[in-house]
Amino acid sequence: MLLEVDKVSRHFGGLQALREVSLTAEEGRITGLIGPNGSGKTTLVHIISGFLRPHAGNIRFDGRPIHNLPPFRIARLGLCRTFQITLNPQRMTVMENMLLGARQQRGESVLASLLYRRQVNREEHENLERAWHLLSMVKLQDHANALAGGLSGGQKKLLALAQVLMARPRLILLDEPVAGVNPRLIDDIVDVIKTLRQQGETFLIIEHNMAVIRELCDTLCVLDMGQVLAEGPVGDVLDREDVLRAYIAAGGQTGPATTPDAASSSQEAPA
Repeated sequence: MLLEVDKVSRHFGGLQALREVSLTAEEGRITGLIGPNGSGKTTLVHIISGFLRPHAGNIRFDGRPIHNLPPFRIARLGLCRTFQITLNPQRMTVMENMLLGARQQRGESVLASLLYRRQVNREEHENLERAWHLLSMVKLQDHANALAGGLSGGQKKLLALAQVLMARPRLILLDEPVAGVNPRLIDDIVDVIKTLRQQGETFLIIEHNMAVIRELCDTLCVLDMGQVLAEGPVGDVLDREDVLRAYIAAGGQTGPATTPDAASSSQEAPA
């Protein structure tokens, strides 16, 4: 397995946010993570990506323990993520945002840029070519010189995904990639993820939109009250009565066989 989460627990004071949560993500496949609001999804995502530390358990990425590493070192290993609310600098152009995503650029060092000018120029050319290719894939090539702040919500999520791809990740963690997005652009986002999966990319997707989960994911993990309620093939998991009851008990959310209210995914409790 590329990603292994093994009996991870986390509490906030007296609140047990996660209790011995385990899940895996297989290389070349799409794993989904769902659960009612407050079930622990966001906490788990922050722990996997290094923004929080677990109080128990461990996480391995390609066999290497990562649960004590800071976010930037986890990203350098190839586990990269997007966020529910995109964090791209709004007053930089789309292309400038893309070029920020390239890893280990020799030109970032003043000394190296002076001593290795030819290599720096070659890297910059290669990064620019890759950025144009990825912008074309997400249909943002015509916005390359526009400010990122002027994009729609869906376009910003496409930009965030393309920027992550600039780092050539081994696993992409998508945090609610279609939340609050225009239905037409949801189709674009889904198509891009499908294309990337066909090219061998690996995803862990946290999402409330069950139509998207059904269409994209190979396997699914359901969290409820900080614990794993179900895990397995998508169809089998979403047809389980206990999964349906967990959504109903969460306060009127639509059952997992349909599409829950996208607005409910904009914020999640710390658990």
